[in-house]
This record gives sequence, structure tokens and C-alpha cells, in this order.
Amino acid sequence: MTTLNKLAPLSIEQRRVRKRYIGATFVTCIVLSLIGGTIHVLELGSNRMLDMRDKAGIDLDDEHEHIRAAGEELFRQVDFEFGAEQQGSYYTVAEAEALLTPEQWAELDTMVVIPAGDFLMGTNRKQSNDYNRPQNVVHTDEYKIDKYSVTNAQYARFVAATGHRPPLHWKGGKIPEDELLHPVTMVSWQNASDYAAWAGKRLPTEAEWEKAARGTEGNRWPWGNTMEVDRLNTYYSVGSTTPFNAYPNGASPFGVMDMVGNVSEWTADDFAPYKGSSASSDLFTVKRAKEPRQGANKAMKMAEFEETDERYKVLRGGSWKSDPFSTATYHRNYAWPHFASDFFGFRCAQSS
Repeated sequence: MTTLNKLAPLSIEQRRVRKRYIGATFVTCIVLSLIGGTIHVLELGSNRMLDMRDKAGIDLDDEHEHIRAAGEELFRQVDFEFGAEQQGSYYTVAEAEALLTPEQWAELDTMVVIPAGDFLMGTNRKQSNDYNRPQNVVHTDEYKIDKYSVTNAQYARFVAATGHRPPLHWKGGKIPEDELLHPVTMVSWQNASDYAAWAGKRLPTEAEWEKAARGTEGNRWPWGNTMEVDRLNTYYSVGSTTPFNAYPNGASPFGVMDMVGNVSEWTADDFAPYKGSSASSDLFTVKRAKEPRQGANKAMKMAEFEETDERYKVLRGGSWKSDPFSTATYHRNYAWPHFASDFFGFRCAQSS
């Protein structure tokens, strides 16, 4: 007797059965892996959604009251600004003045002197938008700029004194609760310009704004070249605007506060290409929808667009809604001058 039995060779049919078994096992493993991966992704997604719900700035049971179609906020603002129904101030001049102490008014009205000289404006970073490039050396004369964004309290004083229409979200013309010292929002470029003229000031130019924000060393953010989330209010980290003094460690090299995050700030300038820019000229041309022509487009109600003589206005600084890299000091945003939003604000400047 041999100690080792030889295995009998498999028949053709046995080989086929074995191959089918191995194949079925392989497919089963793949399917189980896909199912396991899908369950894992769903769990991650569920956890992420719960996390986002926890961080939401509104009660999600009331979400239907906050969702608007694209462009709806613009049309609501236009109706509000130019509609027949007038909304006056909740405050008299004396009541508006009494909103803050003399010391608080003095602090909010502080302006910072920015000395004459050259600075680096724009960027050469390839990852940045074309309209932020290239970097140029720019000279400014001496000027002053508000240390803080204009607050609701300051704007209430303006509304009471001039009869100007209050912002859209001031129900009954009254500042929302607990937002007295937050930057004013829902103001158009024209609203901001009107306020600045009333205050004996003006809106800063793009160059003035950027120099005050980044200094003369070309900082990417007011404090340096690294994003530091504890220095600013951005990317829904809070879910709303914050008071004027909430981020003291976010000061610019000149001591100007809240230049990035919180609210995007209107500047005086039209949105135009920089010297040496490779950005398409079409980007800077404002277009509007016109009545569809006869034919297929009209039957399908397809919008056609035509160029206008209007110009966008530039906003700077990003906001509480922006992605963090939109808060870079060189980044430019732009909008129609009659547009307003819950993350548009401004500060003023003054020639020395």
C-alpha cells in the first residue's frame, strides 16, 4: 500500500462546475464589497447631514421660509427699493442716537490713517481667478478708512436723519433683535454711497480697500499667508454676521478690523480688468435678458441676452457665507449696483 494516494484527474464537467463555483464566489465577494462600501458611504453621508443640521444657522423646521429661487432676493430688493409702498424708520433721530453710548459711537466712528505709498495689488497665483491677476505695484495717496464695517446702529441713525428706506429685513423699520452692533446688510451699492455722502465720506476704491486689508507686504490675509479660521467669520462657521469686535486677532497690518469674512464690502469701483489681465472681456460686460425672437426660441421661451452699458460694482473681503479662499485680500467679487444681500455690507473712506 502506498502512503500517498494520487488524486484522480477531474473530468471536463467537474472542471466546469468548479469554474462556475469560483466565478460565483468572486462575484459574490465583489457585490458584498460594493454593498458594504455603499452602506459606509450612506452612514458617512447621514452623519455629515446631521452635522450640517446641527450647525445650520436657522431652525430647519422653518426652512421653507428661507429658501428662495435663484434671483428672487434680487427681485424682492428691487420691488422694495422702487415699489410704491414706502417703509419708514422705526426710530426718531433722538431714538437712533440713544441706541448707543457716546463712547460706543466714538469707537464705531473711528477711522484709520493709511499712509501714502506703494503696495502689491492682485495676485500671480495660478489657482486664483483670472480677474484677480496679475499682481501689480500700485500707489495710493494718504487716506482714511473706517476701522469697522458700518453697523446697523450707524445705519439706523442715517435712516432716521434722512428718511432713507431701511433695509429689507428690518421689519417695521426696526433693527433685528441683538444685531445692533452687527454690520448692516441688505444694502445696495447706491444705499452705501448715499450713506457715505451723508456721513461726509465716500466708498473706498478697490486699491484703498486692498491696501488697508493686506498692508504693503502682499499678505494673502490681513495677518499673513495662512488661513486661520479663528481670525474671521466665514464658511458658515457661525451661520450669520457677528458683532464688529468679535475677531480682534483678525486685524490688518494697519489695525483695520474685519476686512475679511463677516460681510462682503462694496467699493467705489466698476468691475474692470487689471492692467495685463488675461481674463475674457466678456466677463466684465453686463448682459440682460430680452424678449425671445419669433420662432423656436419664442415657442420654447428661451431667454436671449444683450449687452448693456451698465457695469458691475466690486465687493471685497468674502463673507460669513464664502468659502475660505474667497476671503483672500486680493479676491474680487462683483454684483449689480442695485443688488443687495444678507452678506453685502460696506465701510467708508475719506481723502486726507
